[in-house]
Amino acid sequence: MASFNRVILMGNTTRDIELRHTSANKTPVCEVGLAVNDRRKNPSGEWVEETLFVDITFFGRNAEIASQYLPKGSPVLVEGRLKLDTWEKDGEKKSKMRVVCDRLQLLGARGGAAESRARAAAEEGEAYGPSGGERDESEAYPSDSIPF
Repeated sequence: MASFNRVILMGNTTRDIELRHTSANKTPVCEVGLAVNDRRKNPSGEWVEETLFVDITFFGRNAEIASQYLPKGSPVLVEGRLKLDTWEKDGEKKSKMRVVCDRLQLLGARGGAAESRARAAAEEGEAYGPSGGERDESEAYPSDSIPF
């Protein structure tokens, strides 16, 4: 049986990003909320706007670029995969679905200063693609802590 786990989202960041590093290999990591709007007609023909909030995790160079160029409210396109985090707190099992970003595209105004800086940073490394190398996500989130 085949499976496929890809997510492509376009929306606006919901908060400023704080860059951290994993404890084991010091890989850059950061999280942000993404607000994704959907506009559709309901059965009575009225337009309804619905907002979905999705947690996104960036690793490596993508984390560095995101923390530097994506302040609260920034438009961005993210491609990645779904990951389910599970943990136990006070004897109660908890879980949360998130997207691990493999590629990102900044969507600011064309020719803006932030876009120019981001393009320059991308030329130094593979900022918009996979972070390179394997990453140990278990080191990013110890099992005894809540990841968000």
